[in-house]
Amino acid sequence: MSGDSTSSGGSTDDKEGKGDKDGKEGGEARGMRTVQRTIDILVLFNEHRPALSLREIVTASGLPKTTVLRILQTLRLNGLLWLDEHGRYTAGPAFLRWVRMADQGWRLPAPARRALRELAAEHRETVHLYVRRDVHRICIAQEEGPQALRHVVQVGDELPLWAGGPSKVLLLGADDTLLDRVARRSPHGPDHTATLRRWMAETLRNGYAASHGEHEEGLSSVAVPVRARGGEVVAALSFGGPSARFTAERLPRFVNSLTLAARTVGGNGGFGGLRG
Repeated sequence: MSGDSTSSGGSTDDKEGKGDKDGKEGGEARGMRTVQRTIDILVLFNEHRPALSLREIVTASGLPKTTVLRILQTLRLNGLLWLDEHGRYTAGPAFLRWVRMADQGWRLPAPARRALRELAAEHRETVHLYVRRDVHRICIAQEEGPQALRHVVQVGDELPLWAGGPSKVLLLGADDTLLDRVARRSPHGPDHTATLRRWMAETLRNGYAASHGEHEEGLSSVAVPVRARGGEVVAALSFGGPSARFTAERLPRFVNSLTLAARTVGGNGGFGGLRG
C-alpha cells in the first residue's frame, strides 16, 4: 500500500515550529518581567530614601526575597548598587557616568537658561521647566526667585499629571488612554477624566493654564507650552509660588513673559529637537 499518511494533529514540523514560537514568546515575556522588576527596585531609591535594607526592599517591592536577592546581586555586579558600611543598599558608582550623560544631554543652551534667569529676576517668582514622562512630569530646569517665601521644585523631581498648570499644558494632545490612566492615579479616580478633558480644552483655547491649590493648598502656578519647531508641545514653562501673589492682576503679565520666553526655549537656541 502506498500514499501519504496524514494526522489530524498536524505535522511534527508544525508542532515543533509552534513550540519554538511559544517558547520564544514566553522567554521574551519573562525577560521583560525581569527588566520591569529591576526598574521597580531601582526607583525605590530617592533623595528621601538614599539607602535601603534588604528587608525594606522586599517589603516595598512586594517581590519574593529570592527574586530580590538575585536582582540586587546583578545590580551590584554592574556597579549600579553598592553596600554601605551598615549593610544597606545605595546607588553605586556606575550611576556617575549616567548622571554625567544626563547632565550633558538635558543641559539647556545658554539662550534658554538666560531666558529663565530673566523671568525670575523680572517677576521675582520661581521658574520651572517640565517635560512629560508617561503619567508624570519631570522638572528639567529651574530658576529660583528672590522672594523669601517661594515654592521650589528641584531638577529631577517627578510630579503627577493630574493637577497643576504645567500638567494641563503637558496633556495637550493626549489621547483618551493617557487621560484615563492619569485620572486613575489621582485621588479623584476615573471620574477625573472629564475634568482633564475640560482643562485640555481651556488650555488650548487660552494658550496657557493656571492652577490654584489643586495639588497643594496655598500654592499656585501658571504655565505655557514650549513647542518644537514642528509645533508639538515638548515642555511646559511655568511660574510657581504662594497663591497670595498669583492674583488676577498679575496673570496677564505672567502669561505674556512666559510666552515670549517659551519661544526662546523651544525654537531659538532652546531644545526644539527634544521629544518627551
